[in-house]
Amino acid sequence: MSHAMDLLFIGGIMLLALGAHTIGQRLHVPRVTLLLMLGALAGPQLLDIVPARASENFGLVTELTLAIVGFLLGERMSFRDLRQGRQAIIISLSVTLVTALVIFLATWAVTHNLPASLLLAAIATATDPAATLDVIKETEARGPLTRVVAQVVAIDDAWGAILFSILLVFAELLAGNGATVAETMVHGVTEVAGALILGVLLGMPMAWMTGRLKPGEPMLLESAGFVFLAAGIAGALEVSYLLTCMALGVTVANAARHHIRPFRSIEGIAEPFLAMFFFLAGFGLDWSVLPTLGLLGAVYIGARIAGRILGGYTGGLLAGSEPEIRLRNGACLLPQAGVAMGLALVATDRMPELTYLLPLVIGTTVLFEVLGPPVTMHNLRRAGETGKGYQEEPDAD
Repeated sequence: MSHAMDLLFIGGIMLLALGAHTIGQRLHVPRVTLLLMLGALAGPQLLDIVPARASENFGLVTELTLAIVGFLLGERMSFRDLRQGRQAIIISLSVTLVTALVIFLATWAVTHNLPASLLLAAIATATDPAATLDVIKETEARGPLTRVVAQVVAIDDAWGAILFSILLVFAELLAGNGATVAETMVHGVTEVAGALILGVLLGMPMAWMTGRLKPGEPMLLESAGFVFLAAGIAGALEVSYLLTCMALGVTVANAARHHIRPFRSIEGIAEPFLAMFFFLAGFGLDWSVLPTLGLLGAVYIGARIAGRILGGYTGGLLAGSEPEIRLRNGACLLPQAGVAMGLALVATDRMPELTYLLPLVIGTTVLFEVLGPPVTMHNLRRAGETGKGYQEEPDAD
């Protein structure tokens, strides 16, 4: 059996991703957005230029990609780094929890759908570190606010992934399987705890092996093998593969002698998976649902903005931050990208009856990717930290 069409399809996506990256840099549009749009245009509901069977392996691509993403998120939870960022930890936790709470209450008021509200609450907490850090680099920003924002975006996706894994369990059990509250609690604790334990158990031998083999291809084989093995065992045991791979990454980041090597190895193979992932996400988008999302979309957007700002201010108060940081850090955390859509795809796969969830997340993600960076830039500029505007205070003699 020839796989010529499959190879053409994969090769075409790789080149489209390259083109999207080049065009995105010039137009200041995230390549994620461009790949989603290209996938949607090629899909059966619009131009129909790619066979519908192209999405047959989307489930496998999703799991492979999110296993990689989960592992890479684990690196951000290195205790070595967290000990140095108390203020960022407090603010990031506050932003995550307050955003989730505000989104939950707002979407529950509109949909009266408890599982959907729980999932949207968790998905809304994800950000786009790449876009935020790109703004900081472009504006040459430096100062207290810049430092806190850079630290927060480095770890808040990890908090969001943990929260999503927990709320997904409860959303599934609340969707109508007749389970009691006690049964729901037991199942939720079992699935989350099982994923964490599995990740740690696999992470310890991986951490021990790291640095004991030659760098290069053996390191890549070792890293990819453990990541995909963890995802496979998690699926077989019916626990969260995303949380399992994240726990694997956390374990390696904190226990390995040369903890950076496996993460750099996995980053080296992530691009092709991410390209296929986002293209196929757009390819499978149900456009017929979009016109029905007006009120819910507006509420979601408003609630996420409010949650970010309120969470940032609350976290700044709890951390004893300067007034400028309290007022502006939340507004610098609006950009949202791949992790949010990845979580939405997992939720849609596990609860396909929520047909409006993925289109809502894709649409609002595009909006936040367009509006978020300029808002971040504006707040850094108003704080006087862009360009040559901020000057470090000289040390007292």
